[in-house]
Amino acid sequence: MASLEQGNQQSRKNVEPSIHENHLVSMEQHQDPKGVDFNYAKRGQWLRAAILGANDGLVSVASLMMGVGAVEREVMAMILAGFAGLVAGACSMAIGEFVSVYTQRDIEVAQMKRDKRNNSTARDDEDEQLPNPFQAAIASALAFAVGGVVPLLAAAFIREHKVRLGMVIAASSLTLLVFGWVGAALGRTPVVMSAVRVLVGGWMAMAVTFGLTKLIGSTEL
Repeated sequence: MASLEQGNQQSRKNVEPSIHENHLVSMEQHQDPKGVDFNYAKRGQWLRAAILGANDGLVSVASLMMGVGAVEREVMAMILAGFAGLVAGACSMAIGEFVSVYTQRDIEVAQMKRDKRNNSTARDDEDEQLPNPFQAAIASALAFAVGGVVPLLAAAFIREHKVRLGMVIAASSLTLLVFGWVGAALGRTPVVMSAVRVLVGGWMAMAVTFGLTKLIGSTEL
């Protein structure tokens, strides 16, 4: 019996280091080569923000072009209106994102200073986690421009007025579905419902802009 108990104890001693080693291997698999945990949530937030910015650019520029197309048949008028909307929207998004993120950064810096005064063991690497307002502004502007260029390209080489409007709607609809699918995949939400919501929202924006502009243009104010 004594030899049996000694054998069981020795087996448990061999198993415990093995379990500990497996746990360490599992932890290392969730770390990058430098041994620092990777923040996948932060990457998801940036990707979702990029998708939303591109969707905003697409809907804004497409709706503007549809509004101008409701009262103006010339292709150059639609292209100029869409281009002006793209530039203005990208600048607006960049400035708004810069101000917003800079305000958030100031709040976090102030909180870090209070924490350091109250806690001498505060981490020294917190400065690396602060949001970058310049990076956010550039990313927001580029995302808006990527979305806004879709209806511009769709209408640029088509002379026939009705075909041009149809191409803007078709290209915008297809891209909206893609944006909705990507956003749902990132957010782990139902893909079909998310894509349909994005598509219907874009259709509503284009229809309202087209209808109201057509109504005002027909009154000859």
